[in-house]
Amino acid sequence: MSETDSLHRFVFERSRVRGELVRLDAAWQAVLERHTYPAAVKQPLGEALVSVLLLTATLKLEGSLILQAQGEGPIRTLVAQATHEGTVRGLARWEGEIEAGDLQALFGKGQLVLTINAKNRDRYQGIVPLEGAGIGAALEGYFASSEQLPSRFWLAVSDKRAAGLMLQRLPGPTDDEDDWNRTVMLADTVQPRELLQQSTPDLLRRLFHEESLRLFEPEPVAFRCGCSRTRVADNLRALGRDEVDDIIAQQGLIEVTCEFCNRGYRFDAVDARSLFTGVVNATTPPAQH
Repeated sequence: MSETDSLHRFVFERSRVRGELVRLDAAWQAVLERHTYPAAVKQPLGEALVSVLLLTATLKLEGSLILQAQGEGPIRTLVAQATHEGTVRGLARWEGEIEAGDLQALFGKGQLVLTINAKNRDRYQGIVPLEGAGIGAALEGYFASSEQLPSRFWLAVSDKRAAGLMLQRLPGPTDDEDDWNRTVMLADTVQPRELLQQSTPDLLRRLFHEESLRLFEPEPVAFRCGCSRTRVADNLRALGRDEVDDIIAQQGLIEVTCEFCNRGYRFDAVDARSLFTGVVNATTPPAQH
């Protein structure tokens, strides 16, 4: 396999359509190393990680986008977050034995939430029912109902790689309906193994060889968690001094583990007092697990 952990943007020169293709390798492995996920959980988790990167790359802003799927079924919560810098992280929580199926089977009655946290902008959140065969189908429904921006997703996940292709029709004149339909029809011929194995130039040539297409230089993507001792300290302050003191009195210390990366943070009685009397020591080494 080539072009590991990368995102490729491309545009169609003669129509108002843009596209992106992303492959996750080391980043996908980094997510899988943090928790032992059943196969039925890996599929939607990989789809979500790929999708959130594809979506973040379309936003011209500094910040992050969070995709969250939650329901009452075997998979309770799935979260994927990507930033404008090309970093991604994600996790899922589930209960009991899980068999592969559509979103209804995996999540039960649920919802898909997209949250945009952008610098110097108000927080934006969109919510739609969690419906469809997979995360891609749910996102297509979101864009059709909430954004009125036709978008299509083709996603593939294996134990070694997660990959995805997105096409999006750009705002503008509506007289290019045939162009959009033709482009989608061509992309519909893509096979999961091609997304996972074929090089980007070869794949785009195979799908769109009769189209005039401009492919930009690839951009790197990587797993990175945004947790820090300072952020954990802020969360503890939000609990209030009385509750923090109660935990210290009962347990002797506070241990917090980031669910995204399994990094642990330890606060003893002295650290706990400093939360409310001074600045927390951000250089204190985290707990080891």
